[in-house]
Amino acid sequence: MSVTGFAIAVVREDGRWQCTKLDAAALKDLDAAITQLRGQRSTGAVFGLLDVDDEFFVVVRPAPGGVSLLLSDAVAALDYDVAADVLDLLRVDVPDEDTADGEDVWPEGDLGLLADLGLPAEEMQVIIDEVDLYPDEQLDMIAQRCGFQPQLSELLEKQPG
Repeated sequence: MSVTGFAIAVVREDGRWQCTKLDAAALKDLDAAITQLRGQRSTGAVFGLLDVDDEFFVVVRPAPGGVSLLLSDAVAALDYDVAADVLDLLRVDVPDEDTADGEDVWPEGDLGLLADLGLPAEEMQVIIDEVDLYPDEQLDMIAQRCGFQPQLSELLEKQPG
């Protein structure tokens, strides 16, 4: 199955934000995303933003003792391996199709994983609950709140459409 979207590494070093593109494998394989993010050398914050098929997003933040994860909609695990991998690492069961109605989003993971960068869990929940927004728009709101929206926009404008 072909997957579209974008995978971005976000690094904050010496008070400055930098966004770089991750390999497309990160959209399909959570381990690939984690490995690529761990390869970013920084003494500051490092995390990844994955927009998968304009269906859902994942925030991946490696830490010395593991990784913090946020999946915007657990129901995506029914159709996407990367979402199922997130739930597996979180030790959360994949929702069954009967309980997964198409109206509500079902976030799983650490809503506060970017709290130290200016986005508290409550605000992350509000962004996820904005069901009228596409994942790229939600990630743009996250970037705006944390302060790296100009860098994210510049990188995405360079990407082939």
